Amino acid sequence: MKKLFSLFMGCFFLFSLIAQTPEDKLKSMGIDLPAPTNPVANYVKFVRTGNLVFLSGHGPSNSEGKYTAGKLGKDLSIEEGYAAAKLTGINLLSTLKVAVGDLSKVKRVVKVLGMVNSIDSFTDQPKVINGFSDLMVAVFGDKGKHARSAVGMVSLPMNMAVEIEMIVEVEN
Repeated sequence: MKKLFSLFMGCFFLFSLIAQTPEDKLKSMGIDLPAPTNPVANYVKFVRTGNLVFLSGHGPSNSEGKYTAGKLGKDLSIEEGYAAAKLTGINLLSTLKVAVGDLSKVKRVVKVLGMVNSIDSFTDQPKVINGFSDLMVAVFGDKGKHARSAVGMVSLPMNMAVEIEMIVEVEN
């Protein structure tokens, strides 16, 4: 009976890990989604058309509204850029949750454009944007795997380290 109970509890534990919602996964990672910020210019944070949500470029702003700033290859390390891309992913998820109401409605993260504020000789943009991509896969599993571009920019607004935009397919 003890072995049967242990087996049952083990299966229950595994099932609970598999059955976690995206919000549960975020919570288990210690991530609370912040309230989305207002646009800094004349645009909207997202547009939903049919079953696609287009999210405008977001940056790595913390809870005080301060951006991770600087150029990769000069002011920031790859690890700091990775953390900035992950923070940007958290901010995008916050806006996406407002757009769709429940992150469980996400069918697929379709396309991502990751822009890295970097010096001209910096060539590790993909390693930086992996901070975002790794988060999407951790939250959505295979649904978080996406087509992606990771490019260097001579500058970004407010000198932020990264700016990321994405397209997401959701349930109607």
